[in-house]
Amino acid sequence: MPLLDFTSTDMYPALDRLRTEEPVHWSPELNSWAITRYANIAAALRDPRLGSGSMTELIDRLPEADRLRLKPLRDSINLWMGGTDPTAHKRMQRVIKRYFMSRELMAALRPRVQEITDELLDELIPRGGCEIVDDLAYPLPARVMAEMLGIPEKDRDLLPRWSRDITAVFSQIDVPKLLESQQSIVEMSDYLREVVADRRRQPREDLISLLVAAHDKGDIVSEDEILANCVLLLFAGHETTGGLISAGLNLLLRHPDQLKALRADMTLLPGAIEEMLRVDGPASLTTRFSKEPVVIHGQEIDADQHLYLVLAAANRDPEYFDDPTRFDITRTGNRHLSFGQGLRYCLGATLARLEAEICFTSLFDRVDEITPHPDGATRERRGPFVSAVTAVPVTFG
Repeated sequence: MPLLDFTSTDMYPALDRLRTEEPVHWSPELNSWAITRYANIAAALRDPRLGSGSMTELIDRLPEADRLRLKPLRDSINLWMGGTDPTAHKRMQRVIKRYFMSRELMAALRPRVQEITDELLDELIPRGGCEIVDDLAYPLPARVMAEMLGIPEKDRDLLPRWSRDITAVFSQIDVPKLLESQQSIVEMSDYLREVVADRRRQPREDLISLLVAAHDKGDIVSEDEILANCVLLLFAGHETTGGLISAGLNLLLRHPDQLKALRADMTLLPGAIEEMLRVDGPASLTTRFSKEPVVIHGQEIDADQHLYLVLAAANRDPEYFDDPTRFDITRTGNRHLSFGQGLRYCLGATLARLEAEICFTSLFDRVDEITPHPDGATRERRGPFVSAVTAVPVTFG
């Protein structure tokens, strides 16, 4: 049996084997190294010799015809914070950090996140049930991020399609899917260009106005950099939280003892959210490129090599987590890597936790019982490095 089975619908047994037998594994199918042990991944996330492994490097290795077709996509993602060189990343991070890492802003956002959650539940509860992913988990953070960027309510239905298409940028190379991503990124950029122009004329208290002001001061080098990072924020700002809420509720439904314990003591919710992130977090992996030769777990890796840091494997490493496959909302000392570490730690982590906390609290406060829908089926997308819950139909009692 190969260590990586690309036909598998359950990635965790393969990841367990990799972590045990070959924690630094070369995959010819992926033309990449797969790193699966917690200690190695935590060190790699902080290693300055490993640059951000954005899709641009993989596109650059394609045949010339494909590179030309994907040039608009490459040009955009090459400006994304996290995919740039460390100097450019720090510059953009300083600008956006003022917004996302502000305790005052998060406190100010809380009432509006609560209002949006209540508006969604006001519509869903009378139905007697819903499909959690499409009806609640993704609309909530999408609306929050759209408001933070100042996108008018009438245009917010555009976001889900754009976001779904952009997902391919975070997977292995698939040129047709990347062309779909490119089309959505072009459409989103064209749309946002008009929003940026409007904020230049009439600044508001939103994130795009902050980015425009930073551009005027020279902290952002071009309007294209604003547009590219707004595309990234629109995607990442709701995709991560949507995945957290979807997978989190799915875990609770699959572990009714944990759901019962949480409903009996909602002070357990912060720890429960961390355990959701560990057991089935929305980001299964992150990527890096070796800028110079490195040695990881005794394995020499040459310069200009692509690496998958498999966060999902690290988060179930028995050297760092007792009984790692067990979903335990009372777990303490939960040092999962789902939001990364170091320079590229996820800036939206505080917001994601806030939205998940308000969503679960409001749902459990207003609905006495939540059970899987008898005529619906939970759907999941699983693969070697893929873990996503795509449908959770439930009934309310």
